[in-house]
Amino acid sequence: MHSKVKGDALKLEAVQKNRIDVKFEELRAKGEGALIGYLTLGDPNIEDSKKLVRALAKHVDILELGIPFSDPIADGPTIQGAIDRALKAGMNTDIAFEIVKELKLDIPLIFMTYYNIVLQYGEERFIKRCRDVGIDGVIIVDLPIEEAQNLLDICARYNVHFIFLIAPTTREDRLFKILSRARGFIYLISLLGVTGAREKLQEETIEKTKWALNYVKIPLAVGFGISKKEHVKAVIKAGASGVVVGSAFVKIVEKNLGNIEKAIKEIENLAKELKEGTKVK
Repeated sequence: MHSKVKGDALKLEAVQKNRIDVKFEELRAKGEGALIGYLTLGDPNIEDSKKLVRALAKHVDILELGIPFSDPIADGPTIQGAIDRALKAGMNTDIAFEIVKELKLDIPLIFMTYYNIVLQYGEERFIKRCRDVGIDGVIIVDLPIEEAQNLLDICARYNVHFIFLIAPTTREDRLFKILSRARGFIYLISLLGVTGAREKLQEETIEKTKWALNYVKIPLAVGFGISKKEHVKAVIKAGASGVVVGSAFVKIVEKNLGNIEKAIKEIENLAKELKEGTKVK
């Protein structure tokens, strides 16, 4: 009887554990970094978006899904273009939840969006629905920690991780404040400016990765400008637990509008190649 109770308790703990934490633990045990991919939901249209999401999910460790917002100030032209296409296709927050529910993806999932989307939907309603459909974390790019206390408390109640972004310009006092509430991983914006793939990984990215690791004790994922296998290798070798790649995947969608099968093939090939770059520890 005692062993059955213990077994049930272990099962319950596994159920309650956030899938983001479980994934980083699994990868750490294998000596790999995490490949975190991003796509905008609804781009280029709702049905093709489902196919693209399903394809990318097969080759990344964690998937970020963008809920489009009409004023995406943190995004570069590539993702702004995707957001525009998605909105024109009729994408909205309810459809975002329905897509995730329908696809039943077996990897950790994160919604990335802007605070206005969450506010309009209702903070608690939004986070509860995240939990109900299988969303493990949220990134609200324009919500600073000073204004996030209520949402943080709601996230904690529903076991949905609020993923914080830090930047090279983040002050030390603010950084400590963020780290005291951080769960899942910290997303390091390694370069100033908006999102976008870059040909060359700047030395500054490696320097900032090492800088952040002096403070961050949970997994650190580095994003902005990563688009090649050698970029991934360099960042993981510098000590990061993962990389975030968005614009490089979205560019493939943009380049292949009207040819979804070609877009899927190219996205899968790039994801497989980038994933190889994470296996350097």
